[in-house]
Amino acid sequence: MRITVLTSLFPSGPRPREGIFAERRWALMRSRGHDVRVVQPLPWAPLSLGRAAWRELAAMAPVETRSGLHVTRPRYLHVPRLARFNAASFAREGLRVITRGERPDVVVADYAWPASQAAAALVAAGIPCVVNGRGSDVLAVAGEAGLGDELARNLRVAGHWCAVSEDLVRRMDELGGAQRGVLVANGVDAELFRPREPLVCRRELALAPQGELVLVVGHLIERKDPLLALQAFAAAARALPNARIAFVGRGPLQDALLARAVELGLERRMQLVGEAPPQTLALWYGAADVLLLTSRREGRPNVVLEALSSALPVLATDAGGTRELLRAVPGALAESRDPDVLGARLREILHAPPDRELLRTQARSFGWEAGLDALEALLAKSIEAAR
Repeated sequence: MRITVLTSLFPSGPRPREGIFAERRWALMRSRGHDVRVVQPLPWAPLSLGRAAWRELAAMAPVETRSGLHVTRPRYLHVPRLARFNAASFAREGLRVITRGERPDVVVADYAWPASQAAAALVAAGIPCVVNGRGSDVLAVAGEAGLGDELARNLRVAGHWCAVSEDLVRRMDELGGAQRGVLVANGVDAELFRPREPLVCRRELALAPQGELVLVVGHLIERKDPLLALQAFAAAARALPNARIAFVGRGPLQDALLARAVELGLERRMQLVGEAPPQTLALWYGAADVLLLTSRREGRPNVVLEALSSALPVLATDAGGTRELLRAVPGALAESRDPDVLGARLREILHAPPDRELLRTQARSFGWEAGLDALEALLAKSIEAAR
């Protein structure tokens, strides 16, 4: 199949982890013999993005090859607070690139919004379109952003959709008005994310060998709620004088985290690591005693997959597809968002962690192959329907 992926998120030199699981999926599809090309329109909005973000966008190569995938990055005008205008501009520029060369057999609107805005034009041109949901591109757009009707229309026009979690599939089915969604789950790189010797990992990361280490991985943004993770750690730390917490990720809540840590008297026990490449992140999983995830909303959290594959215990709030990953792990899913309740559960896990072989066994059930098989079948079905 000739597959074109229209997406707003894909790794690049300045942002190597943004959309990294999408790169992995499409590289694996290429290894199955498919011709996969990526189109990632980038916003041109120098006055609204801030200097740091603008520098990163400006540094992204307009054309490059990553993991054997040809990536094209055209520019489109982005106007602050005009979501529909921006999505239409994104789609129009993406369509210009897609239609100027050899026609693809199918286009995947990866990250449902804004990519699904191209669905109507693609279908009108006789090119089948499959919409893929990954998390906030469905949940936030349909909810907080107030664009649910628009996204629902795009799904109905495309006629085919998939998502990385059962929870997202159900939500997209509701929006599309039909039970057509297909689960196309992400897998995990079990060779990279594997059990490691904690003391060796701590030595490589220049960490103290003693004391419990709580790990938080993800963007420092509202929906990940890192402040709740810090508060839960504070509740647990009262009985754990040598425990520390490390945040791997970056985002606008960094200053708020620092300020809150000072208020709680934890500034010496908290480390803000910033973003880490996969090889370094694997060391953090190996060095830690537990992964703490306090998201308000999730698609299917990749960090949980990586932690389980690393045989690292997990404590996570019940959000989106998280339950699907942890339902076979006793005590890993927290029903409450109360920091004291989370802190007590955190202490329990640190004191009596679950069997690590159970965690590893759970991770083995989340390989890439089943998802890739489902994706191939869905794309083939969309092509046949268009004929």
